Amino acid sequence: MNELQTEINELKGFIAELKADRQATKDKEKREAWTKYVSLTIVIVAVVAAVANQWAGKFGSRNQMSQIKASDQWSFYEAKSIKQHLDEDTLALIAGRSNDPVVMPAAQKLVADLARYDKEKKDIQTKAQEFEKKRDEAGERGGMMATSVSLFTVAIAAASICTVTKKKPLWFLSLVLSILAVAQMVRAVI
Repeated sequence: MNELQTEINELKGFIAELKADRQATKDKEKREAWTKYVSLTIVIVAVVAAVANQWAGKFGSRNQMSQIKASDQWSFYEAKSIKQHLDEDTLALIAGRSNDPVVMPAAQKLVADLARYDKEKKDIQTKAQEFEKKRDEAGERGGMMATSVSLFTVAIAAASICTVTKKKPLWFLSLVLSILAVAQMVRAVI
């Protein structure tokens, strides 16, 4: 009977250890429940960072397309300038023969073309400058969006380190960086 009592006491001790261990696990889970929120934060920040990255790409593409269109307009402007100079030279060459009935219609056409070139060049210059303005704006917005992506990346890294080290201040740092990144995104879009 003593042996049975000994085994029952051992069993009671084992059950007490199990209960203590289970309670310790529950206490640890309660203390570290905030890490679930850290994990959720990482996921949300990663999704928003992906959106910011897409927008940064959009602004980069807009920048390049506007530059291409501006360059095309400036090339067109140069072509008009070359034609204008050729017509001016031709008019200067035939100026001495302005009384010649064969040359007179050609000279009048050259004078009309020269007046038209100035107006066309002004219109082309205006379009080129508009494209340059769009290019500059897209470049500025793309730069702000790239800064936002960088801030999101650092926020994700800080939150990830937080889950490993269980240091709450890193989570708060990642939240602050995420807020700054969202503010930068908003600045870039508005």
